[in-house]
Amino acid sequence: MSTAEVTRWEYLTAPVLVHNTQAILNNFGRDGWELVAVTTGLNPEQLVAWFKRPVKG
Repeated sequence: MSTAEVTRWEYLTAPVLVHNTQAILNNFGRDGWELVAVTTGLNPEQLVAWFKRPVKG
């Protein structure tokens, strides 16, 4: 049996404006969030980004 520690994750969903996608995603990346998926919101102009990052501590 392995004694390796299991990585615990925290998750975040956030709206992303189509006209400013790169800047928004870069801001989350600087905070340690990894982009997992992007889906459409209520209309095609609204995107929802799904992020994860390891839980600290």
